[in-house]
Amino acid sequence: MLLAACSSPGESSDANADENNAGTDDDDNTITIGQISWPENIAVTNMWKVILEDEGYNVDLTLADMGPQMTSVADGSLDVAPEVWLPVQDKSYYEEYKDQAEFAETPWYDNGIVGLAVPEYMDDINSIEDLNDNKDKFNGEIIGFEPGAGTMEVTWDVIDDYDLDFELVESSEAAMIQSIRAAVDNEEPIVAPLWKPHYIFSEVDMKFLDDPKKTYGETEEIFMATRDGFESDYEDVYKWMTNWELNDDELGDLMLDVQEDTDNPLKGAKKWVEENQDVIDEWKE
Repeated sequence: MLLAACSSPGESSDANADENNAGTDDDDNTITIGQISWPENIAVTNMWKVILEDEGYNVDLTLADMGPQMTSVADGSLDVAPEVWLPVQDKSYYEEYKDQAEFAETPWYDNGIVGLAVPEYMDDINSIEDLNDNKDKFNGEIIGFEPGAGTMEVTWDVIDDYDLDFELVESSEAAMIQSIRAAVDNEEPIVAPLWKPHYIFSEVDMKFLDDPKKTYGETEEIFMATRDGFESDYEDVYKWMTNWELNDDELGDLMLDVQEDTDNPLKGAKKWVEENQDVIDEWKE
């Protein structure tokens, strides 16, 4: 599989120029990275934009949902899809595109959690199995985000597996988070599919509901996928990408830095890169 990166500081400018031109037109030496409007995704894509552009590469962050990203990686029009959750959330995309794209063998993050979550003050609701008996409290709605996201697809499976008499409301990640904030501010009920890492857990007290059937799975890992031929076109970048890994503290700090200025996420990413150069240097080894 594949992950993102930067150029070794000891590398010659000629080597960088040769790699930048590999597989591209002379006037277009740009690495394209897919971006989804999820907090961890915005954080890591801007981080890689900073790292790679510091090394002399041009980087284009292309906003697209998961389905279009994987289609574009498969047809070669997108270089990197940076966030594939396995073994459960994005299994359908992996199965569909595993023969058309390169998936990294190791994850860049290995402690993901996904599930339905409610505010901590809902003491009597602790399991997905509690939802039907409390349908009226939630107006029969699970407040979701972008359709086509792996977690949204799995949530439809959860509704089937638990025979939930609920509607999954499709919107956007930003709208879902705003709904959670408003509900918590008024101590009202709300249930939504959430994941960790996510900054909302540092803002409000939410808890994951027990999932006895394990439809959401247990621990999820996040991998990257790249188009066929990216490794040979950008050999050094590919190597750095495969070395990329973040622990909870590193990813949490990066997300917080980026979240400080949502209108200019690159600013927070630059701050994190400057303060964590030792981590980045390990990816370049």
